[in-house]
Amino acid sequence: MSNGHFSADSPQKSVSSRRTVTVAVICVLILALAAVGFFLVRPALDPYHCRMADGVSIAGVDVGGMTKGEARKALQAALDETLYRENLTVALPMESITLSPADTGVQVDVRAAVNDAYRMGRSDGSLPGNMDLRPYLSVNSEFIRTALEGYASEFDTEFSDSHYALTGDAPDLGTENHDPSAPCQTLELTVGVPEAHLDVDSAYDQILGVYGQAVAACRAGEYRVTVDIPAESAPAELDLDAIYDEICTAPVDDSLDMTEYRFVPGSYGYSFDLDAAKAALAQAKPGETVSVPMTFVEPEILGDAVYFRDVLGSCETKHSDNENRNTNLRLLCEALNGVVVQPGETFSYNDTLGERTAEKGYKPAPAYSGDRLTDAIGGGVCQGSSTLYNCVLLADLEVVTRSCHGATIAYLPLGLDAAVNWGTTDFQFRNNFHFPVKIEAETTVDLVKMWILGTDEKDYYIEMTSGYDDSREDVIYAVSYKNKYSKETGELISKDREAFSTYYRNVG
Repeated sequence: MSNGHFSADSPQKSVSSRRTVTVAVICVLILALAAVGFFLVRPALDPYHCRMADGVSIAGVDVGGMTKGEARKALQAALDETLYRENLTVALPMESITLSPADTGVQVDVRAAVNDAYRMGRSDGSLPGNMDLRPYLSVNSEFIRTALEGYASEFDTEFSDSHYALTGDAPDLGTENHDPSAPCQTLELTVGVPEAHLDVDSAYDQILGVYGQAVAACRAGEYRVTVDIPAESAPAELDLDAIYDEICTAPVDDSLDMTEYRFVPGSYGYSFDLDAAKAALAQAKPGETVSVPMTFVEPEILGDAVYFRDVLGSCETKHSDNENRNTNLRLLCEALNGVVVQPGETFSYNDTLGERTAEKGYKPAPAYSGDRLTDAIGGGVCQGSSTLYNCVLLADLEVVTRSCHGATIAYLPLGLDAAVNWGTTDFQFRNNFHFPVKIEAETTVDLVKMWILGTDEKDYYIEMTSGYDDSREDVIYAVSYKNKYSKETGELISKDREAFSTYYRNVG
C-alpha cells in the first residue's frame, strides 16, 4: 500500500455532462428543422415571391406581378414620357408663359413609391385588390415663386378708362359747299385697362394642382394653368350704339319751305359701319385703340327732281377758238353752275364770280373797255353774263341791273347783251317767283350753254325780238321786246319793250 494522490471523475459528474450535450444537439436539430420548415412553407405564406401584388398600380402605371426593379423601370419610363417631357403653360390674361420640367424642378420619388406599392398586401396578409398609389411629388418652389413674382411686375396693370375720339377736321356737310372727295375724320375707339394684380400664392397653388393631377395619371397631354387676374376696378364698356347716335348724322334732302316758299338745300350725312366697328372692338385687347373710318352719306337731292323739273329759259352762244378766252368761259360756267336763287333773292353776277384775277386762273383775252377793244384779265366773261341775261328774259324773271356794251357784239342780237365789269358794271336779276330757281351752265367745243330751272307755273311763253335804228353812221340804237304767247292757243298776249341800247359802230 502506497501514500500517493490522483484524481478521477466521479460517476455523478459524468452523467451531467452527457445530458448537456444531448440538449444542445436537440436544440440545433430543432433550429435546423425550423429553418428548413420556413423555407418549405414560405411560398405558401408569400404567394407573390418578392413581386408586387396583382392589381397594384402607381400613378396609373400597372406594376402588379413586377419586382421592385421592374416596377421602378416601368414608372420611370412613364414619367419620362409624360411629366418629365411635357412643358407647363401658365396662361395669363395678356400672354402665356412656358415652363419646362427643368425650370420647375418637378420630381417624383420613384424608389419610395415602389416600396410603398410593394408593401400593399403584405402588412396584414390581405390581398389589396385594385389599388392605385399616388407617389410623392416635389418641385422647385423657390424658382416658381420667383418667376411668378417677376410676371406679376410685368402683368400688373394700372387703371385707364375706355374712351373714344374723332381725329381730323370736321367736314362741311352742306350740299352747296361739300366736297365728297374730301378726307373724312377717323373714329378712335380705345379699350380701357382694368387695375389688376397677380396673386402669386393662388397661381402657385394652381401649378401644384396641375402637377398633382399629372402625377395621379401618367398620360401625355397639355399641362396648362389658366391664371385669372381679377380686376379690382373695371373700365366702362364702350356703347357703340350710343356713340353712333351721338356723332352720326343722316343725310337731308333738298326741301321747300312752303311757308316762305324758299328752297332749303340738303346736306350730306356722316356715319361709320356700326357692325364692323363692333366686330373690331370685340377683338381688341385692353389698352388697344381701334380706328374706324367715318364716311359721307349722300342725300337723294330731291330738289333737282321736284323743284327744278322745268326749263324756264335757256340760251346758247357761239364762242371763238381763242384759248385764253375759252379758259375764262369755262371758269365762269363752273362758278355759275348749280347756283340756286331763292324766292325774293337778288342774284349778282359779279358777286357770284368774284373778281377775275390771274390767281383764280383767269387769262388775258380781248374785252371791251367802253367802245375800245383791249386785252384784259377775264376777257370774255361778258359772254357769260349776256347768255344768262337771255335765260332770265325767257324765264320772265325780274331784271334789276343790265347794261349794254359800248360797241357791237357778234354772239347775240343787238339789244340782248349784258355787259359786266368788276367794280363798276354788274348784271343782276331778282327771283320774283314763289319757288327757287337754279342756274346750270357749261361750255362745249364751240358753245356756251345755260339754263334756268324751276317750276313752270306760267300759262304763257316768251320770245325776244329786237329792232334797230341805223339813222346815224357812228351809232346804232337797238330796242328789245318781250313777246308773250299763250301756251294754249299760241296767240300773242303782249309785246312789251324791255330795253333800249346804244352801240358805237367803230371800235378803236
